[in-house]
Amino acid sequence: MRTVSIPVGQQTIEGGLILPENAKAAVIFAHGSSSSRHSPRNKYVAGKLNRAGLATLLIDLLAAEGEQHRFNIDLAR
Repeated sequence: MRTVSIPVGQQTIEGGLILPENAKAAVIFAHGSSSSRHSPRNKYVAGKLNRAGLATLLIDLLAAEGEQHRFNIDLAR
């Protein structure tokens, strides 16, 4: 798994990318407050998809800012 940083405004969202050779599609797991990209369950599902030839990107929508977490995420309309 390769760690990637995705700029969002002035913040950065961290994610884990697995890109199997010759992948034809990707599945993005966008995690909110109840789960994370480090969850064994999410890694298990991503692993199954990777073995089937799909790329996976597991990202956490909440960025840790010291002790605080960002819960207000502006959505494009």
